[in-house]
Amino acid sequence: MEEINIKDFLSYLKRYILGFIIVLVLAVSGVVVYDTMIKKPIYQAQTTVVIAKSDVAEWENTSAATLNDINASQKLVSTYGEIAKSELVLNQVIENLGLNTTVQELSRNLTVKPVDDTSILSIAVKDLKAKLAAMIANEIAKVFEKEVKEIYKVENVTQLSVAVPPEKPANNTLIRDMILAIAVSILVVAGFAFLKFYFDDTLKHNDDTEHLVGLPIAGQILKDGTKSRRGTNELVVDKSPKALVSENIKSLRTNLQFTSVDKDLKTILVTSTNAGEGKSFVSVNLAISFAQAEKRVLLVDCDLRKGRVHRLFGLQNTVGLSNLLTGDLSGLGTYIRATKVPSLDVITCGTYPPNPSELLSSKKNKRLIKMLSDHYDVVIFDGAPVGGLADSVILSSLVDETLMVIKDGFTTKADLYAAKETLEKVGAQIAGLVFNEVNRKSTKYYNTYYYYGDSGKRK
Repeated sequence: MEEINIKDFLSYLKRYILGFIIVLVLAVSGVVVYDTMIKKPIYQAQTTVVIAKSDVAEWENTSAATLNDINASQKLVSTYGEIAKSELVLNQVIENLGLNTTVQELSRNLTVKPVDDTSILSIAVKDLKAKLAAMIANEIAKVFEKEVKEIYKVENVTQLSVAVPPEKPANNTLIRDMILAIAVSILVVAGFAFLKFYFDDTLKHNDDTEHLVGLPIAGQILKDGTKSRRGTNELVVDKSPKALVSENIKSLRTNLQFTSVDKDLKTILVTSTNAGEGKSFVSVNLAISFAQAEKRVLLVDCDLRKGRVHRLFGLQNTVGLSNLLTGDLSGLGTYIRATKVPSLDVITCGTYPPNPSELLSSKKNKRLIKMLSDHYDVVIFDGAPVGGLADSVILSSLVDETLMVIKDGFTTKADLYAAKETLEKVGAQIAGLVFNEVNRKSTKYYNTYYYYGDSGKRK
């Protein structure tokens, strides 16, 4: 069983604060509406009778009652209690008061119990009307006293207190119910969050991902409003070179350069486990970052199923990689498009073909990659997701390094394990993982931005 980190869970619980507030407001409002507008007030009136073994007058006025007399009287209380609830008594009460009810209904609203360590019997009656509750309680005591005297031929039962109409309902539990509603709301929301947290298989930036997966973290890209909308606004490194995300991309570029000191890193594949993890965002901005570092860069859209690099740069996609691979490589120059970013060219994906895997695994594609690496300092391939597709798996065996983009709190461990295993089977050189859309307030990278952003030393 995986250990639960309390600190991580409490941090995870914060995202459910709004849900908790909504549940709490609904629960408390429901309780208030029910208790004040729907629930009918019920009143409870109570009387008591005393049971003595000897004559009551003598028991009250002398101290002659012995301990044995008291014990005997207490034993009689439970017997007399059953008589008070019997049909014999309740039928007479219904008849005497002309009640529109049955013995069973009256019995459900009647409580008869002995007062602890005494020979006193408590008779409590609940009813929707306060006066009627008092009348019924007094009448039960009266009929009960008469019947006991007739049955046992004794004069040892006397009503001690007279029931009076209560001023407040006995079921006024608004405060208690509100406290319960608050407690239940906390338990429900916390329980739901705990179950999601416990069974959540997604990777988090604060997980020991390198240890879990056995791959290094090549970079982390923070969440930032500058890339909240899809389209040309995703070209953050070009549009906002000093933004947090731009600094993260530049750090990724630097890490890649340091890891390839002993070899010439020319071709890089950027892929992910599934769609929606940000591989295209990373690809285009990494390409821009290399171009800003005075490299001649080519970005190739190898996602022949849903490629969108042309949209990010505002380019036409009438012809592209798929068309090139089905045509003549001698016309390569006509497929390369210049962008507004100096030193950065693009080959779009082109017409979506029915056989993308066959095109990418062709000998022509291998020659193409060689040709491109000879003409550019860096060639970045924006590949299709690995999950369920062979496209990027094929490409990974043809390039120098492969970057895996994973999304914080989105990519599952199972998917990443499967993608890693698939890539390693074909001998792919995995440069590392890129954690995308990391919560900026929960990572140390948030503070390091100001140092790099103010230094002005990075390009």
